[in-house]
Amino acid sequence: MNETMREIAWRANLVYLLFAAFGIAVVARVVYLQFWQGDVWILKAEQLSQAEEPVLPSRGQILAEDGRLLAASVPLYELRMDLLSDGLSDQVFSQNVDSLAFCLAEAFPDKTAGQYLTDLLNARREGSRYHLLRRDLSYDELQKAKGFPILRLGPYKGGIIVEQRNTRVKPNGDLASRTVGYVLEAADVSGVGLEGAYDAELRGEPGMRHVKRLPGGIWVPDYQKNQVDPKDGLDIVTTINLDFQSIAHQALLRQASSHRAEWACAVVMEVATGDVKAIVNLSLDTVSQEYKENYNHAIGTATEPGSTFKLASMMVALEDGVVDLDDTIDTGRGSRTFPGDFTIRDTKPGGYGKISAQHVFEVSSNVGVASIIQDNYQSMPTRFVDRLYAMGLNSPLGIEFEGEGSPHIKYPGDSLWWNLSPAQMSLGYELRLTPLQTLAFYNAVANGGRLVRPRFVKEVRQLGTVVRELPVVVLNNSISSSQTIQKAQRMLLGVVENGTASNIRNEHFSIAGKTGTAQVADRNEGYRRNGQQVSYLSSFCGYFPADRPKYSCVVVVSNPSGNYYGSAVAAPVFKEIAEKLYVASLDILPPVNASPSRLADMPYSTSGYRPDLDRVLDALGVPVRQEGPIATNWVRTSRQDDHVLYTEAAFPSARSVPSVMDMGAMDAVYLLESVGLKVVLRGRGRVRAQSLEQGTQFSPGQAITIELG
Repeated sequence: MNETMREIAWRANLVYLLFAAFGIAVVARVVYLQFWQGDVWILKAEQLSQAEEPVLPSRGQILAEDGRLLAASVPLYELRMDLLSDGLSDQVFSQNVDSLAFCLAEAFPDKTAGQYLTDLLNARREGSRYHLLRRDLSYDELQKAKGFPILRLGPYKGGIIVEQRNTRVKPNGDLASRTVGYVLEAADVSGVGLEGAYDAELRGEPGMRHVKRLPGGIWVPDYQKNQVDPKDGLDIVTTINLDFQSIAHQALLRQASSHRAEWACAVVMEVATGDVKAIVNLSLDTVSQEYKENYNHAIGTATEPGSTFKLASMMVALEDGVVDLDDTIDTGRGSRTFPGDFTIRDTKPGGYGKISAQHVFEVSSNVGVASIIQDNYQSMPTRFVDRLYAMGLNSPLGIEFEGEGSPHIKYPGDSLWWNLSPAQMSLGYELRLTPLQTLAFYNAVANGGRLVRPRFVKEVRQLGTVVRELPVVVLNNSISSSQTIQKAQRMLLGVVENGTASNIRNEHFSIAGKTGTAQVADRNEGYRRNGQQVSYLSSFCGYFPADRPKYSCVVVVSNPSGNYYGSAVAAPVFKEIAEKLYVASLDILPPVNASPSRLADMPYSTSGYRPDLDRVLDALGVPVRQEGPIATNWVRTSRQDDHVLYTEAAFPSARSVPSVMDMGAMDAVYLLESVGLKVVLRGRGRVRAQSLEQGTQFSPGQAITIELG
């Protein structure tokens, strides 16, 4: 028995010693961690419960040439509340939560005050540290909310939490929408259009702020630590004129809609600088059957241009001296079969017969142009193509946008070259150009041979101050000799005066340009879709006024229904744009010399305070006369043939309403308020009616309404 007891005691002591040793080890470990590794573990704890996150900057604005917005980042705010904030006492919460609920309901009436109160009480009871009050607040709404009870105490004492995000808006809707572009944050490229081309300037530099993790894994801003503010993006000032853009958009939309075109585009460019003043791209949405700006055809779509390319072909022949404008060209009966049994036809039945080279261009004779080029260059096709290359027609313009369509002008020896390629190319086939590349070439002709790169952005600004200017870039100082340029200008003017575009001639200013109608080849089915239907591209490219070019413009309409000729589809759009821009641009209107013998009419003048009227009329040199004695400073005026006549404005005694008829608003209000009336104004201009008639007795402070017109 004693032996058994000793065995039990020994085991008990052993267990005791083991527990004691474990306890000592735990205490030693705690002491070690506390005093020797405490800083390390505190730092790790902070790292797990605290973090840094970027603060996104506001993206820069994209502005029209006059400073109006094309795209801007609008901040929206999320309002939340930490209902267990250390500084938010029970007393403050209970005394003010009713008022907070009432203010929230007044500002955001989608919930009642009772509903807001219930939500807040439940959130407080549940210990919510990230309770949502409102989403998508504007700046003004946020500032108002910051003044509400409890929230006005700030993040620590009031628990207010504000989250900001920016959303991109285009105030002008679809106007130049595709050219302005959009941001692609998750893609390999940062954006499309100007948004992508100038992303480095627009995006700014992100800042940094501290956040802390709350129970439940919620991260909230830590306002007790400093943050690095972001640097907002720079603004870019484009060359787009919003008024011109609207004019071009509406003109093109009407024509595209009436012809149910697949797509259409129009570009307006300033001749001297290459500044793109308007660019419209419309594509027919097959679902909604509406036109939208969802692809930049003007920049990205390279197609066979058709007859607008005849300008380049004729300029090659003129530059080489193989033809002159007065030379006679036999176009026969409207068709010519070249070796290899390939026939080229004119649109006019019976043909044009023998006509001058200039008239060949004016009436857009396929037979005439093809004959000039094929007959003179079939034995030396490299000379023809080299001339086209020398004019820059095979090179991209190098604009800042991603996705510029590549021009293609094949060279002798290429796999697709054949013996009649010069003839086909002379008519704008077997080659590709984008509408903007065609326009740049025509613009060079208008510009005396100087080829400039189309410019979409002219300045980069920071807070209104110009930090960088983007210069005009000259790609070629002279695409051909001055003699050839002058002859090209004559041909383009003749197209409108005597040729295929005579329907857009007007009596106010001259237009120079060229119509184009091309069959469009499908990669799989050739020129006939479904074995039958032919798709056409209608175009017009030119400039105005022809005698002092200010603006150039290209219009392209793809696959219009009904009449598909460039003169009937594209040219009228050009005409509408040109006429409206001509009227809207004072700098291109001819000077008006006023006849010195013509006298200006006497001005209308409001009745009112005589000293003011005297000063104004004297400054204008307007003679003044008065009728009878005038004892007061208040007069009535009337316009005579050669002077303004004053008569005395008689007013009744005190406490009766004076007449303020024909007075300006300022004088009328002064006079009525000086006798004790309260004035309500309606309209603009001179007083045409007053609610209380002259001589009516009134009480001090009584209201009187005066109608202006």
